[in-house]
Formats: sequence, C-alpha cells, structure tokens
Amino acid sequence: MSAALEISGLAKAFGEKIAVDHVDLTVPQGSFYGLVGQNGAGKTTTLAMAVGLLRPDSGGARIFGADVWAEPERAKTLVGVLPDGLAMPERLTGREVLTYLGLLRGMARDVVVERAGELLAVLELDTAENTLVIEYSTGMRKKIGLATALLHGPRLLVLDEPFEAVDPVSATTIKSILRGFVDGGGSVVLSSHVMALVEQLCDHVAVIDQGRVAAAGSLDEVRGAGSLEDAFVELVGASGAGAKGLSWLSR
Repeated sequence: MSAALEISGLAKAFGEKIAVDHVDLTVPQGSFYGLVGQNGAGKTTTLAMAVGLLRPDSGGARIFGADVWAEPERAKTLVGVLPDGLAMPERLTGREVLTYLGLLRGMARDVVVERAGELLAVLELDTAENTLVIEYSTGMRKKIGLATALLHGPRLLVLDEPFEAVDPVSATTIKSILRGFVDGGGSVVLSSHVMALVEQLCDHVAVIDQGRVAAAGSLDEVRGAGSLEDAFVELVGASGAGAKGLSWLSR
C-alpha cells in the first residue's frame, strides 16, 4: 500500500539561507499527520515542494505513489491544498470561485454546483452569498480556501495553518469536517505551531527544526510521557529565557 505522501530528501536554499535540509517523511494512508515547528522552521517550504507549488533544489515527493514532478496531473487530482497566503480571484463571490475552479479542473457543472452549495452551507459562507472574496475577513478566506481544497474530492489534504484567524465556532466546524474526512478513509497533513491543536487532532506528528526533521512518528512516540509541547521545547532547544532582561516591565 503506497503512503499517502512520501517525501524523500527534499532540500531548498534561498541564497545562503538553507530553508529545508534534506527532509524525509512518510505519511501513512488514513493518518491525520501534524507538521509542527517554530515560525521559519521550514514547514511551509517543505509542504509547498511536496505538493508541486515550489520546485526543490533536490529530492522529490510522491502522493499515493504518483511523482509530484514527473506526473503532476495525476498527483494533483489526488490532493487538495490550502497553502500559506492563498491567492484566488478576488472579484468573484465564494460560489463563483468554487464554480470557476471546479470547471477549470474539468468537473461536470452539475457536480460543481451541488458540491459548492454543500461546502458553502457547511462552512457557513452561504450567508455571504453576494459578498466578493476581496471583502472576506481572514477567517472567511481560510474557509473558502478549504472549500476549494475539498471540492474535487481528494484523497489527501495538505493544509498550511488552516485554523489561523478562524473563530472558535468555525474552527469546531472545520475540525469536524477534517475528522470525518479521515474517518472516511482520507489522509490529512496539517502544519501548525500550536501544539495543543496538533495534539487534539493528529495521530502522527513530525517536528521540524531549522529545516530538518528533529523527530517523527506516532503522536505517542514523539511526545513520550509528557505533552507534545514539552517534547517540542526539548527537541528544538528553546530556553524560554527571552524575557529575563526586561526588568522595566516589572512593577
């Protein structure tokens, strides 16, 4: 059985800065996989290369056995992506965005219409039926981005910070959708720097630090006897001493 996502030796540098340093990861089918790390650790760059949005300097990635760079059309039919800083047509409504992207994928119009309506209703965007995307809040943009990722019925979701700026009620809805997706046989890769969120949702986790994999495995294997946050701090070597010199804050 092919892995949902297999990353092999991915590397990327921007000038003198090494963003991703030969990352190897395997996401099992049916797993809810969390990718955690500090800001700037290399999570976004790794995921962008893994789904074909950014060409790596070396290494490769496969989605259910399909090579992302050698077989892009096949690979991209299998994955739904919510990238960081998602750009989309802003002078369209949410329904128009979904319709446009669905037809662009070659989906039948009646299927697009039906699925778009369901997604807008479930994500509570149907109340903004006549609102252009340019007028959406950050949280609404995240939700329409998730809708575009789900529209074609992918087997794998790769989501970069999907809960950022999303209100608690909407977050509960999104969690329910993602859990249902995994329960139905789908696989999810989710990046975050919020340990509690990953610990709540994920059954597998990888810790990225300075472009490298510091630890990877099942949630229980990585966190050990303590919390994921404790394990993370120990792995990345954070001291928590950054505020000790700010004596002027004391009263």
